[in-house]
Amino acid sequence: LWPWLLASSGLSALVQLITLPFFPDSPSYLLIQKGNEEACRKAIRKLWGEGDHQAEIDDIMKEKAAMTSTKTLRVLEVIKERSLRWQLYILMTVMTTLQLCGINAIYFYSFEVFHTAKFEEYLIPYVSLGVGLCECLSSILCSTLIERFGRKVLLWGGYTLMCSVLALLTMTLSLQHQFFWMHYFSVILIFLFVIFYGIGP
Repeated sequence: LWPWLLASSGLSALVQLITLPFFPDSPSYLLIQKGNEEACRKAIRKLWGEGDHQAEIDDIMKEKAAMTSTKTLRVLEVIKERSLRWQLYILMTVMTTLQLCGINAIYFYSFEVFHTAKFEEYLIPYVSLGVGLCECLSSILCSTLIERFGRKVLLWGGYTLMCSVLALLTMTLSLQHQFFWMHYFSVILIFLFVIFYGIGP
């Protein structure tokens, strides 16, 4: 079953490979990069149907004018530019915390935690699959929550909840030999951590 499950990810790639040639190019790409206004209008009509789409074309033209007036900076110029300093700090902080948040450790040790929780050997891969599905579903949920609460709230909330779950997980793993139910609590915390990771960072 697992080879088929692994191969099933190629199905979506195959669907994209077959259907992608029938999709129109992005109107903004056609107008800004290619400078082809007629192809842009044709793509807009194909995407949004017939009608007057002059407002959308005007928006793309404004974007093109803004891009031509903006200077392209090299990496060292971005680092030296004082007006971009805070944006650079925020970007570096977000990317660093994303790498060091512990999700890889959770995935690496989850199999051992499931094994310690006395799950049957044949069930452990399915429980691990459930962890992956939790991340997928929470990422879908995040796309709806981000419009309501914004990125800042989700980042702060996600990292706060992840820190709390990791603290509890450390405690439950330390006490798992004293209380039999701690193993199951650790499994629940792993699922919660993955959900908060998907919703937040």
